[in-house]
Amino acid sequence: MMKMMKFVKPYRWTLALAVALIFAQANLDLALPDYLSRIVNTGIQQGGVENALPEAIRASEMDKVVIFLSAADKEDVLASYALVTDSSPDYDSYLKRYPALETQPIYVLNDIPQSEVDRLNPIMAKALLTVSGIEQAMNDPATAAEMGFDPSRLPPGANVFDMLAKLPADQLAQMADSVDEKFSALGETMIAQAGVNVVRDEYEALGMDTEKIQNNYILAAGAWMLGLTLLSGASTIIVGFLSAKIAAGMARDIRRSLFQHVESFSSAEFDKFSTASLITRTTNDVTQIQMVSMIMIRMMFYAPLMGVGGIIKVIAKDSPLAWIIGVAVLMLVSLIAVVFSLALPRFKIIQQLTDRINLVARENLTGMMVVRAFTMEGFEEKRFDAANKDLTAVSLFINRVMVTMMPLMMLIMNVMLLSVIWFGANEVAASNMQVGDMMAFMQYAMQIVMAFLMLSMMFIMVPRASVSADRIHEALTTEPHIRDPKEAKKFPEPFRGEIEFRNVSFRYPGGDIDAVQNISFVAKPGQTTAFIGSTGAGKSTIVNLIPRFYEVSDGSIFIDGVDIRDVTQHDLREKIGYVPQKSALFSGTIESNLRYADKDATSDMLQSAIEISQAKEFVSEKPEGMEAEIAQGGGNVSGGQKQRLSIARAIVKKPPIYILDDSFSALDFKTDSALRRAFKEKSKDSALLIVTQRISTAKNAEQIIVLDNGKIVGKGTHNELMETCDTYKEIALSQLNMEELS
Repeated sequence: MMKMMKFVKPYRWTLALAVALIFAQANLDLALPDYLSRIVNTGIQQGGVENALPEAIRASEMDKVVIFLSAADKEDVLASYALVTDSSPDYDSYLKRYPALETQPIYVLNDIPQSEVDRLNPIMAKALLTVSGIEQAMNDPATAAEMGFDPSRLPPGANVFDMLAKLPADQLAQMADSVDEKFSALGETMIAQAGVNVVRDEYEALGMDTEKIQNNYILAAGAWMLGLTLLSGASTIIVGFLSAKIAAGMARDIRRSLFQHVESFSSAEFDKFSTASLITRTTNDVTQIQMVSMIMIRMMFYAPLMGVGGIIKVIAKDSPLAWIIGVAVLMLVSLIAVVFSLALPRFKIIQQLTDRINLVARENLTGMMVVRAFTMEGFEEKRFDAANKDLTAVSLFINRVMVTMMPLMMLIMNVMLLSVIWFGANEVAASNMQVGDMMAFMQYAMQIVMAFLMLSMMFIMVPRASVSADRIHEALTTEPHIRDPKEAKKFPEPFRGEIEFRNVSFRYPGGDIDAVQNISFVAKPGQTTAFIGSTGAGKSTIVNLIPRFYEVSDGSIFIDGVDIRDVTQHDLREKIGYVPQKSALFSGTIESNLRYADKDATSDMLQSAIEISQAKEFVSEKPEGMEAEIAQGGGNVSGGQKQRLSIARAIVKKPPIYILDDSFSALDFKTDSALRRAFKEKSKDSALLIVTQRISTAKNAEQIIVLDNGKIVGKGTHNELMETCDTYKEIALSQLNMEELS
């Protein structure tokens, strides 16, 4: 996948925005369990009271509390409060909030830092719990007995707190130390939570609406949760849009680059990459990268943030259940490693099998008429079925691995959640954990496991996309065998179009022997040079060397004295009107196919080309005329009509060099003769090279080159060759009688 990174660069700012939104979304999602914990712990269990440090306390209660504080703590606590009496300036506003102010002064908490609140929380909680315990003992002999205290021994009308307050300072300090020692067995969190219950009772004594406090807290925390959820949802939607935009843009750019690069391939590269493989790389492989890129932007950034963030949150809470997540993560990593090792080799195979099935299907469809003619449908069905079964077998293996992995992961997650509930319940019962914290821990555990689930999906999808990326990269980095020179020359002006072969030899890539050897001739402008010979003699090979569809292995080809390797392919091919051996038409109309040679051609030029190519008759018979539809590959016209339209297309270009590669083979002799006469008049100033099997097509050429086994065995006019070349004479007599030849 890293090989495709250059296609990400145009979208780097969009990607940066998506990553920033993913980071924000992960933080928002990680904050939700904490708010759930607050609602349960503070909102429900603690009645909306957050701290054991009360926001207000009656003066009489404060007097009791400070008895059990050390001198330093007493000073800090009293410094954090302001005494409000009936003479205070804000008495009326305080009275509305704290109705008990009407009967006695109260202490109101100052605006102090949260760190100071956290420090004073356990201090006040211990003192409040001690005061509450003594008050319960005074009213309940059974509780007093449990505490080792007998209220009946007090003098009638005596107040225990007044008596305690009169104790010497050293005894009070000793008593404060004793209180700390008794509470040391409990954690500060549990002490603070127990102290909150006393604070809630104090708020009721102050006349505050504790139900309203609870509802307000729950609604406020719920509103925050709703807001965070909406923001997270909005981030998800925007990231989805951005990731789709990036992935689609990347796919478009890769397809464009791949198509443009393949256009520069010579025939040697097309021999290396099959057409089916190139189609698969341009479509299926690019689609794989697009799909994985879109998911990767979402998961590859989001999953690690959620996993690491969840672990940090769990560690920060110092939970006694953290070991459960450790075990679950270890099991998940082991499972992913096993699946990865089993699936990765198959992903490389599945792309090769996809190429294979595309190749078989393409061959079958393009050669359907031959298949039917030889009644080979059964054989082709078996061949396709074999390729299909191979692909199905590998796909089934991968799918089975995936199907097995998901239930196992869900099993691990569910066992983990059950373990959290089981061990968490014991911790709650032992007062080592709050219910809300256990619920938050479950949420974090699920987030961590889901992060690993997402990563496991990526580990499965990325290797397959990597195989696709490697295949695309292979095509993109394949340098064309035929390349333009660094310092290109120009053809001399005026351009004449004289072609000279000097001792040219050529061997196909991977071939053992030369296809053509020591070919030398000159094709002059205004003359026709015909190539004739048996099948496989090298006729088409020679003319395909002129536009540099292949590069000569030895020797040189000159046009107007310039080696064709010293000019750009564009400049060379601009001078050539080429009609291939297998006529190729494109989907569109007759007119659009003719304008393929010259988009600015006038209607008269198009009409003239149609007349010269002897295509006027069948074109005029169509109701739409030049606007008649042409199917892909010219499937809705006959072979002869395709050849005539291909010739017309070359005529529209008006090139100084024409190459007709066996372009009259599908024409009857009458049409062939009429076309050659009209074409000869049109191309009288151009060099015309014709590859043919017909003596009737070649005999009027100014120069006929006879080929046999890749070598020139005769060269001259028709009459000269009839006298000097046995091969030519043999071909001629096999097609025409002596009267026709004369």
